[in-house]
Amino acid sequence: MGLRFEVLDWQDTPLGEISLRRRVEPTLGVDVYEVKLGEEFLMSSLFTVAEVELARLGLAQTPGDDLDVLVGGLGLGYTATAALKDPRVGSLTVVDAIAPVIDWHRRDLLPDTHGLASDPRVRLVLGDFFALVASLHGFGEDTPAAYDAILLDIDHTPRHVLNPSHAPFYTRDGLTALTRHLKPDGVFALWSDDPPDKDFLAALLHVFSTARAELVTFPNPLTRGESSNTVYVATC
Repeated sequence: MGLRFEVLDWQDTPLGEISLRRRVEPTLGVDVYEVKLGEEFLMSSLFTVAEVELARLGLAQTPGDDLDVLVGGLGLGYTATAALKDPRVGSLTVVDAIAPVIDWHRRDLLPDTHGLASDPRVRLVLGDFFALVASLHGFGEDTPAAYDAILLDIDHTPRHVLNPSHAPFYTRDGLTALTRHLKPDGVFALWSDDPPDKDFLAALLHVFSTARAELVTFPNPLTRGESSNTVYVATC
């Protein structure tokens, strides 16, 4: 550990000011990496269990080998890194709308996900995941035409979105558009900060053959209790 607090990067983006900060968490004596968009905290390296579980639960449901996997939302890289630990993953496309986030990984500013950007299976794509899903053109040159699994962690929840333009994705029509980018036995998995949402689960079941919401609990060292997130898993 070095300084107790430092801003590793701060930049203006079309979505607002984004910053990557490192601080020492006094209750644990460990370095914590945090991302803020404006005044809103987006993510923290202190709570990563559900991000890892997003990859584990989604890929556990995905059949086959030499899998083509898409991650929507790079963030601190925990979901992408967890996906790469599955030996069946042959390619991993990661889409993020914020250029500085991709740059952090190319510069290896985050020790827990060091080397993610240089893995030969990985392609980092700068783009709006939701706009790309709605289009018929895929996710860029040299990326698969369809995926075995799509793992999404961008918005806080299907109801609490970072930008109003994201909201249509969480409807039946938006989810139907997503299926065009999945292979016949493909899997869609989504992280959410809220408890399971009955209405969103019903939308998933209308579009996919199966869908479930799994509550992921983990210790919270700040409250000395437990916290939880939800991972939705749906299969074509």
